[in-house]
Amino acid sequence: MNKGLIATMMICLMLSGCAQMDSITKVAASVAASTGVITQSQADSISKTSGAIAKSAEDITPEQEYYIGRTIGAVIIGKYSPYQNQKVNRYLNLLGQTLAQASDRPETFGGYHFLVLDSDEINAFAAPGGLIFITRGLLRCCPNEDAVAAVLAHEISHVQLSHGLQAISKSRITTALTTIGVESAKTFTKSEISQLASVFEDSISDITQTLVNSGYSRSFEKDADKGAVQILQRVGYNPNALVEMLQVMQTRLKPGGADFAKTHPSPKDRIEAIQGNIGEYRAVETPSARQARFSAALGDI
Repeated sequence: MNKGLIATMMICLMLSGCAQMDSITKVAASVAASTGVITQSQADSISKTSGAIAKSAEDITPEQEYYIGRTIGAVIIGKYSPYQNQKVNRYLNLLGQTLAQASDRPETFGGYHFLVLDSDEINAFAAPGGLIFITRGLLRCCPNEDAVAAVLAHEISHVQLSHGLQAISKSRITTALTTIGVESAKTFTKSEISQLASVFEDSISDITQTLVNSGYSRSFEKDADKGAVQILQRVGYNPNALVEMLQVMQTRLKPGGADFAKTHPSPKDRIEAIQGNIGEYRAVETPSARQARFSAALGDI
C-alpha cells in the first residue's frame, strides 16, 4: 500500500469526525508508522494537523464571526461595485436596522450593515456578523416598501440562524486539510507531492465560493423565509410581500443565470412553502406615506 493512498485514507477518516476523531487519528498514524507504511515524520505531521481539525469544530466567537464576515464582505465588494447613492443606502440601512431589532438576534459584534450593489443581477448576500448586500436588480423586483422589508428580513434571518457561519465552519476544516497536505508533502516524493497538490489546491477559496457561487442549501433558504415572515409580522409589515416579490422575481429570472436562479430554490417552491406558514393570501396594501417614502428613495433604482 503506497504512501499516497494511506494519506488519503487518513484524510477521509478525519473528515468524518470532530474532536473525538483527534485521538483516533493519532493512534492510526502511530500504527501506520510502526508498521512502516508511512514514515515517523509523516505520522508526526498527521498527528499535528489532526488537532487543527478538532479545533475547527469549536464554536466561533462573535468577534471571530465579525472578522470572518468582513473577509467575505471584501470578496463580495471585489466582485460587485457598491452603488454610490447615499440616499438609497441610508434608506436601506434605516429599514434594515429596524427589522434587525425585531429579529431573534438584534445585535452582533460589529452590528448590522446594509449596502446596495451596483448590479443588474437579482441577488443578495448575507455574510456572517450582519453584513448584508442587495443588488439593484433585486430591489427592482420590489414594488413597495413591504417587499424591500421582506428581502432584508430574509437576509437578516440568514444571519440570526448563523447560516453563513455554518458554511464557513466546513470550509475551515478544508483549510486544515490543506495543512495536512502541506505537512505530509514534506517527506513525499515529487509525484506524491503533485498528487496532493491537485487534491488540495484552491481549497481555501471554498470559504467564499459557498456564499457567492453555490448559495445556501434549500433547507437554509426555507428556514430563512420562515424567519423573515416572523420578523415582518413583528414590525407590522405584510408577510405576503415576500410572496409578491417572489412572483415578480419569477418573471425576471433567466434560467442558467449567475443569480438567484443559480443559488436559490425556485420562486414557485418558495412561495408554496411561505404560504404554508402564513395561511390565506392577503394582498399587500401599502399606506400612502410608506409608499411615498419608498418611491422617494428607490424610484430611480
